[in-house]
Amino acid sequence: MQQKPPDRAPAGNGYAIRRVDRYRHGEHEVVSDAITEEVPVAMVYNDVSFAVMMVTPLDLEDFALGFSLSEGLVAGPEALHSIEVRPRLEGIEVAMHVASNVVEQRAGSSGERLLPGRSGCGLCGARMLEDAVRHPDPVGKGLCIEAAALERSLEALRAKQPVNSATGSVHAAAWVDAEGSIMLVREDVGRHNALDKLIGALVKARINTEQGFLLVTSRASYEMVTKAASVGIALMAAISAPTALAIHLAESTGMTLVGFARPGSFVVYTHPQRLLHSAGSHP
Repeated sequence: MQQKPPDRAPAGNGYAIRRVDRYRHGEHEVVSDAITEEVPVAMVYNDVSFAVMMVTPLDLEDFALGFSLSEGLVAGPEALHSIEVRPRLEGIEVAMHVASNVVEQRAGSSGERLLPGRSGCGLCGARMLEDAVRHPDPVGKGLCIEAAALERSLEALRAKQPVNSATGSVHAAAWVDAEGSIMLVREDVGRHNALDKLIGALVKARINTEQGFLLVTSRASYEMVTKAASVGIALMAAISAPTALAIHLAESTGMTLVGFARPGSFVVYTHPQRLLHSAGSHP
């Protein structure tokens, strides 16, 4: 059940409170409703504007680090020398200083925006087909988990999503240990953003990505697989379906890809050896 919002949202919690007209079973009432915030965030590297993302303004330093890593703009966290979050009249600017010139190379001599394509939003400025689909390196061995651990994480996830509990409109990306306990969660209106925030948080906390698995509340599109594989995640479970390209990339990188993960059932599309089924366990 969606939580009843307060009359005023606490500062910095990712949502605003608005008065709305609600109609239910023929009855009308004016109520306070929690509405997810979505603001333009300019990603600026070494004074070069790389992309403008629509983001829920929470955990932006995690987002900056995760985005930089998963998009291949830095090789490691040590190459991201500084992050400064700058509120602007039109939105937010995240200004970063990085060690390499990868951003300048990908932006081109005229400095135009060049962000690889996103499922559902076109090619977003990619000039060539090879710009649109990146093939990450193979993941490591990873760990094997009991199917019961996936079940436990699914049961626990809702209580770990405060923004979604208030608004019902954001995605979550969660890091889960081998026992099924949720260790970290990040939320955002965009599924890619939520994953980038989680990646940044994992790297900042120096969590070994071979010692757990990823659980996301969205579909498993190719860029979600690409981002996860870029930091060595060997098992990803999504509550919705994967795409054909996501399955292809998961197969080629050695990732175990699970879709339609719901209490009591799931579908394994690639590398099923990492999910163990004890006698009498379900499914």
